[in-house]
Amino acid sequence: MIVVVGIGADGMPGLSEVSRSELRRATVIYGSRRQLGLLDDTVGAARREWPSPLLPAVNGLLEHPADVHVLASGDPLLHGIGTTLIRMFGCERVRVLPHVSAVSLACARLGWAVQDTDVISLVSTPPHTAVRRGGQAIVLSRSGESPAAVARLLVEQGRGDSEFSVLEQLGGPGERCWRGTARDYAAQAPAEVDDLNVIAVRYLPDQRVSPVPDDALVHDGQITKSGIRAVTLSVLAPRPGERLWDVGAGAGSIAVEWCRSWRGCTAVAFERDERRRRNIGSNAAAFGLDIELRGEAPEAFDGAPAPSVIFIGGGLTRPGLLEACLDHLPGGGRLVANAVTAESEVVLVQAYSRIGGKLRRFQHYQGEPLGTFTGWRPQLPVTQWEVSKQ
Repeated sequence: MIVVVGIGADGMPGLSEVSRSELRRATVIYGSRRQLGLLDDTVGAARREWPSPLLPAVNGLLEHPADVHVLASGDPLLHGIGTTLIRMFGCERVRVLPHVSAVSLACARLGWAVQDTDVISLVSTPPHTAVRRGGQAIVLSRSGESPAAVARLLVEQGRGDSEFSVLEQLGGPGERCWRGTARDYAAQAPAEVDDLNVIAVRYLPDQRVSPVPDDALVHDGQITKSGIRAVTLSVLAPRPGERLWDVGAGAGSIAVEWCRSWRGCTAVAFERDERRRRNIGSNAAAFGLDIELRGEAPEAFDGAPAPSVIFIGGGLTRPGLLEACLDHLPGGGRLVANAVTAESEVVLVQAYSRIGGKLRRFQHYQGEPLGTFTGWRPQLPVTQWEVSKQ
């Protein structure tokens, strides 16, 4: 059995009697140097600091003849090692004794409702994933440098007025809190920030909206417009945790909407034009998304993480592209392709005749002044093919 004990910055005095008893009966305890340093003399177990890389040591935990104890910060199941251990060994072999999480402590200090607060971890993701268009979040820092990095990004993305707090050593004797705006922190960050810190952000201005307006995205005109984007997303039908391949991504608008749809949704954008790839990167950063950028399809398919769903927004007339997409689509996966040129439409009609699926055509009209009256100006029609792989 692996027993995971959550511990806070207040150390042993802050633990429940159950958690203290578990640590006192332990024969070996794994944890980080900081976590192991919180134990007192009543704990006689051998203390083993996690090595780097971590995985080999984790794989060998069940080789011990007796129970193994693992220390974790706060709640082990909130972006913690408890989740990893249960995924690896199963819940029947892992017992978790949680402590109060840093998220709950931060919300308590700020008077925030936990259920209304997003949680973002920078331990394994880049700082730009902490950017949001509104709402509030507790950001779990990677190090003492994380707050300044996040503050600078918020300023760069027009979120400098966001309420910004940095809370260090929560629950411990050295607890302290800095409050102000992201702009203030970016201009004059404290000289030293403890590595054990979280960032609380209330994002201002609040510009949350779906679908994303076209003018909120950086593009050169090569973009799936918001109206077509909305109906395309309804057909793509993202599910939590799925990965999209956005082929011929242009500005990456479909990938952006996909990643915003559900927790855990990810995307790989394939785009041959370097300037457009930069635009996709800018759009991902503006919305706090981690979109993997790759070059021209289908050559760039090699080594890419496998998709759940594929969207083709450009490049349909390139020989072999559609076939390569279908080859890489897993069984049960979905493919959706949009065409605006007659040549691309021919490719989709032929694929529909050969494979089946569903074929649609969308025509949008926009009201515009016509003298003293109003007339309808048609937008380019879009032909769409949808198919599921058996």
